[in-house]
Amino acid sequence: MRRILVIDDEPKILKLIQRAFQGQDLSVTTIDDPHDLSLIDVTVFELILLDIMMPGIDGFKLCQKLRQKVDCPIIFLSALEDEQSILTGLELGGDDYLVKPFSLAELRARVHAHLRREHRTKEHSIFRGDIRLNLSGAKIFVKDVEMELTKGEFLIIQLLAMHPGQVFSREQIFIEVYGYDRDSNETVITEHIKNIRKKFTHFNLHPIVTVWGIGYKWGK
Repeated sequence: MRRILVIDDEPKILKLIQRAFQGQDLSVTTIDDPHDLSLIDVTVFELILLDIMMPGIDGFKLCQKLRQKVDCPIIFLSALEDEQSILTGLELGGDDYLVKPFSLAELRARVHAHLRREHRTKEHSIFRGDIRLNLSGAKIFVKDVEMELTKGEFLIIQLLAMHPGQVFSREQIFIEVYGYDRDSNETVITEHIKNIRKKFTHFNLHPIVTVWGIGYKWGK
């Protein structure tokens, strides 16, 4: 289930948006006080809906702060419909701008469109089903449970997960993880893969596929 975060100081808007996405395989988390963001991990969300006119901090400044932690699409929701406000929102890191009042049909269409085409280069987090890679923190979570990994294991998972479906030989993986300046010992990669698979098995997941005679890939 994909997660979206809604930040708006109007409770009616938050309830309306929650109802709009019921039964659509989307989990909606709502925040009516921007200061409460310090209590949650914003990197778990795949899209953020953000109001502009809020007490304490406006959405423009908040967007700049969020962009230091997340790569996901940010859609502004605002009664400000002048061209300068729209341009400012997009220049500060927003991906879209929806003027209030908006129709729920348009909101759903915009959200689903951004989720479908989200292919920007990731700096903070990437999602592969129930698996979330926190790139900046070098951590991996399965259903919000952190996996205990060595540095080498994380780098292997990161390489494969960021190129789903692409096959990498043991030599290619070794070079990506350890570089050219070390004597090649590809059996290390085989052992790492075994350990990684054991750890994913605890969650009943099997994302790494062996391509016999060639190497490994992240299964789609």
